[in-house]
Amino acid sequence: MATLINDLMIRTLQGKEVERTPVWMMRQAGRYLPDYMKLKEKYSFFERVQTPALATEITLQPVDQIGVDAAIIFSDILVVLQAMGLEVELIENKGPVLPDPVKSAKDLNRIRVPDITETLSYVMEAISMTKTELNGKVPLIGFAGAPWTLLCYMVEGKGSKTFDQVKAFAYLKPDLAHQLLQMITATTIAYLKRQVEAGADIVQLFDSWAGLLSPEDFETLSLPYIRQIVDALSDDVLTIIFAKGAWHSLDKMSMTSAHGLGIDWCIDPVMARKLAGNRIVLQGNFDPAKLLSPIPVIKKEVKQMMNKFGRHHHIANLGHGILPNVPVDHARAFVDAVKSHQFDPAVSMGAY
Repeated sequence: MATLINDLMIRTLQGKEVERTPVWMMRQAGRYLPDYMKLKEKYSFFERVQTPALATEITLQPVDQIGVDAAIIFSDILVVLQAMGLEVELIENKGPVLPDPVKSAKDLNRIRVPDITETLSYVMEAISMTKTELNGKVPLIGFAGAPWTLLCYMVEGKGSKTFDQVKAFAYLKPDLAHQLLQMITATTIAYLKRQVEAGADIVQLFDSWAGLLSPEDFETLSLPYIRQIVDALSDDVLTIIFAKGAWHSLDKMSMTSAHGLGIDWCIDPVMARKLAGNRIVLQGNFDPAKLLSPIPVIKKEVKQMMNKFGRHHHIANLGHGILPNVPVDHARAFVDAVKSHQFDPAVSMGAY
């Protein structure tokens, strides 16, 4: 396996001081890139995900075209639910749909903790292929959805602004909800371990719907399962938790064995550092919508963000996935602004 040429993100997650802040973008391999759109016209979404050569090509696009400091494998959090026995469709302009969601204990008969090697081998093949193609250029990030977010889709059957059905399910059928969360957790642990074996340098857990939970419910329905997952990975596996909207629990998440915490734009970086303490790297938190601003505004906003985070123990990123209508040169301007940022002498070295 090739030695990493750009290991900025690795060293940052290890708690080391680095010469500049590393930068990548969630959903960086996607719909804002013209080359991706050409593939989208020829292949369905799951064809792109399940064909290792296509997933590799898509994963590499932002590394070559935008200049990010890490690649993230092109896949989808819902492949875990497919592996567990649920049908998942992706409908244009509507998003993911599960035609037969979980509603009662009877549905346990069709759900399983799968053999990951058998069911998701295409992901591991894509990771291995991408790792070879990268040839040490930048590290490769693997990922999975956090159990609470996957339960949302498993029960609701589609995307939602409120996910009322899954919340009612958790309140009315708590034993069944926790049984399902535990099954998802076991599957996710095996999945991430296999990703690391295949070549992923870092893994990130996406809890996209964490912000729908109260602090108390987050501690019951999400955090225990996140903790299980990061604890189950070996000490030398670098892990990042991104629980969107769950800023209220940054202190508790910082006390897990994760190495980094992603934050969205709804919390000030200074406040996030106060809540997380000096225990962990912070990742984020540029508002994706700001990439629609004129480039001079993007540069100005990046400078402000960088100075708030400080010199070290920060990975620059967006506060959520990049929007499909962001111009490519605006995405590149964001990355370049991070790379070229010069900290004022008065700016803190960053706490850790």
